[in-house]
Amino acid sequence: MPNFEEKREKSTTTEKKLKFCSKSKSCGACQLANLSYTEQLNHKTNITIKLISKFCHVEPVIGAKKPTGYRNKAQAVFFKDKRNNIVSGIYRSSTGTAVAVENCRLQTDETNEIFKTLCSLFKSFKIKPFDKRTKSGYLRSVTIREAVTTGEIMVIISAITPDFPAKKTFCTALVGKHPNIKSVIFTQNKNTERLFQGTKEKVLYGKPYITDYLCGLEFHISPLSFYQINHDQTEVLYNKAIELAKLSKEETILDAYCGIGTIGLAASKYVKSVIGFEINGDAVKSAIENAKTNKITNAYFYKASDSEFFSFVHDENISFSAVFLDPPRAGCNRDFLQTLAHTVKPEKIVYISCNPETQSRDLKILTANGYKCITAQPVDMFPYTNHIENIVLLKKL
Repeated sequence: MPNFEEKREKSTTTEKKLKFCSKSKSCGACQLANLSYTEQLNHKTNITIKLISKFCHVEPVIGAKKPTGYRNKAQAVFFKDKRNNIVSGIYRSSTGTAVAVENCRLQTDETNEIFKTLCSLFKSFKIKPFDKRTKSGYLRSVTIREAVTTGEIMVIISAITPDFPAKKTFCTALVGKHPNIKSVIFTQNKNTERLFQGTKEKVLYGKPYITDYLCGLEFHISPLSFYQINHDQTEVLYNKAIELAKLSKEETILDAYCGIGTIGLAASKYVKSVIGFEINGDAVKSAIENAKTNKITNAYFYKASDSEFFSFVHDENISFSAVFLDPPRAGCNRDFLQTLAHTVKPEKIVYISCNPETQSRDLKILTANGYKCITAQPVDMFPYTNHIENIVLLKKL
């Protein structure tokens, strides 16, 4: 296997000898912390080859120029240590426990500093973390979202109680130390099973969203918006997917599982029109708003299930020359893929997957129903973890 990042990774030997993070084993978030970045890329290329090469040629994985400090979203829980100080940490859903982590290597320096500030402020404001054993306290978690291009930051505080005490003085103290914080949101979360999912959002400070730019487009990120965690590699991923599709101004394309419309809107300037669908109504509203914000008039988004959307396409007699397919980790169901192949019948399918295992299963169905895989291009969206993002171009036989 060739060394794909040899020029960039001149310090590989030194990197391998140094311990990536003292908490990597106990935390478990960085499964590949024992490998140099070059070794990680080779490892991920090999995994993709193993799963996808039976369908087509697999290109070497595209590595990240910045393999650390790339997360624009970070989540932490808070608890008391043996000295009764409030500390932040990474929650392990597999064990239901948390590991104190002061400087996560995958998070930005600003995020790590904000978590430290929050620990200090929670203690001084006597805000007690929730303890599952004693059922005491009320603070559940904090999520920090960052907009890479604008520097804007959102802090989302989740607690069991319906209100947050001393919100004005607390936010003044927090923003005073971190002026890039443009939004502080409070959500109530009484659900003991879902740690980071709150309801009844309240703006404690600033705006209800932060603004970022991706592929030259403006996006508003709200507390629950899905937005790719690695901004720079997302641009690499989307640009490569659009490049592989070889789009033209005569084409109408389908953005399946469109989310907030990021890839469909990025592709809109290359085609006649974009139509996207998504079962999540809030995401569809965001996609429509994002189109308006960017003055894009040839993109249309609909809230619909697979079957509802295909009925709509049939009734309106809409045809698609290309489909961008970006499903959840579970992949697509067989009925969807068969309907796509036999009813929609696009000339090209660009299948983007965050799980090459389910992608391999789905490619088997598509290739059995009239499509041929042309090439595969993995992209390393999450350095130091096991996750692989992979693009496969298919064409109709």
